[in-house]
Amino acid sequence: MLENYLPILVFIWAGIVVGMLVLGIGLALAPSRPDPAKNSPFECGFEAFEDARMKFDVRYYLVAILFIIFDLEIAFLFPWAVALDDIGMAGFWAMMIFLGLLVVGFIYEWKKGALEWE
Repeated sequence: MLENYLPILVFIWAGIVVGMLVLGIGLALAPSRPDPAKNSPFECGFEAFEDARMKFDVRYYLVAILFIIFDLEIAFLFPWAVALDDIGMAGFWAMMIFLGLLVVGFIYEWKKGALEWE
């Protein structure tokens, strides 16, 4: 019974060894020249350790809504397209209603100016 698990254990071991090898080569050969620009916070656009009650710009929320609109659309559109023959016209019209709601959200984003670069 254990001989069935031997290939799996070999692949796990090989993956760990290759991962450690690549990490070690990267740490050994990569130049380390930190400067203030590289060490500055860049993920959220503002300093990470400020007042927790500070006001956020509405653009953060508009971008989040925009991401949810397109993420939901893609997440539901592919399985729907695959199963379209099985679900029939009821499934087709349900998806049309769903896409209509997403279009309303997209128009809201457009009117608020979230699609314009500054």
